Amino acid sequence: MRRDARRAVKLAKEIIWSRRAQRALGAKLKQQPPLEPHRFRVGVYFADGQVNLYQLRQWYAPLAELAERHPVLLLSRASGAALKLLDESPLPVAYVRRVADLERVVHEQDLHVIFYVNQNAKNFQMMRYGRRWHVFINHGESDKMYMTTNQFKAYDYAMIAGDAARARLDKVLWDYDFDKRAIPIGRPQADHYLDGTQLPYTPDEREVVLYAPTWEGDRDAAAYGSIATHGVNLVKGLVATGRHRVIYRPHPRSGVVDPEYGAANQQIIQAIAAANAADPSAQHFYDHGPKLGWQLAAADVAIVDISAMVYDRLAAGKPLLITRPTNPAAQIDTSGYLQACEWLFATDPAALVTRVDEVAHDQAALERLGFWVERYFGDTTPGVTTARFHAAVDHLMAEWERFAAIHAADGDIDEHDEEADDDEVEPLS
Repeated sequence: MRRDARRAVKLAKEIIWSRRAQRALGAKLKQQPPLEPHRFRVGVYFADGQVNLYQLRQWYAPLAELAERHPVLLLSRASGAALKLLDESPLPVAYVRRVADLERVVHEQDLHVIFYVNQNAKNFQMMRYGRRWHVFINHGESDKMYMTTNQFKAYDYAMIAGDAARARLDKVLWDYDFDKRAIPIGRPQADHYLDGTQLPYTPDEREVVLYAPTWEGDRDAAAYGSIATHGVNLVKGLVATGRHRVIYRPHPRSGVVDPEYGAANQQIIQAIAAANAADPSAQHFYDHGPKLGWQLAAADVAIVDISAMVYDRLAAGKPLLITRPTNPAAQIDTSGYLQACEWLFATDPAALVTRVDEVAHDQAALERLGFWVERYFGDTTPGVTTARFHAAVDHLMAEWERFAAIHAADGDIDEHDEEADDDEVEPLS
């Protein structure tokens, strides 16, 4: 009954928040100039609410650079996400809550390529439109079971990181033309990790430790989150040394399923605040900002869970520890980097700190890391992966032109969806 009551209160708050967001968005949209017709060639479709914007944010910088050669438009289906995107995105935004709104934008623009960063079921409402390429670009590289879903086949193409991604997919995608449909591009985000960002602390002799755990997961097989098992002891141990500076960046969904996990997250935040109050020069940092990148480049050692963060940090080529899940049902794919990574097991604060110090200065571990960086991302020389991303999009644009010429005599088609419900409900958060 208590759980049902909490759910009811949560739902009521979300409804109130959604209505406020709709009003605020309506006012903001009135201030926006109309989109220039037939300008945009690349669309980025995002059907989720604000809570999952982290999936799109990591693409801001690569997409903004791409837009200099192929104009890019973000398509947002939820009011909360659209409101946030209008405030922070470096790219133009179209709010397309209803299918009718989506159809209008499709009709008014010449979108040759549509990118998708996740597997939201509403992706299919965009994918119904032919005569354009639907391309899955994902929201990160990882060895989670999410990365081997057969849903890859739903898209015309998928942009993957490198050899490891192809080998992973090759095990599960039967009768899939990898040479044509899976395009390796590396990690374009890595070319923008710092981008002149001012650090939220003054660098000194302290060793900077990034702790970036994932959320608790919605099932045992995906129970990779470490906040409740490792995190509290880890952070309390690190802030007590006087030798470390902690950057704590939890997943934005931490605690959405398990209140105890959320409580552990609050313990860590409070421990950081208390440590800073006791010693202001420590400058530990609780990071809940929208931008991800500088943390991965600035930290001397990073501690992450099994998630895309493993591979975001891997692309930086610096010391890395991965928390070992305590749930025996958690699925761990040890066919890739996880077979040779540096594990951090749940234990007492002193042992956790000792392990961090070991990995931060282990030359053998760094050599192993270099091998896997190449395996997952190829050449990580600054600028190379961005060039590969641009070349991939150029290729898709050329293919679009080729097929458009082949079908030039086909005439127009009616893309109106008569069965679509214009009053469909959008995500509440």
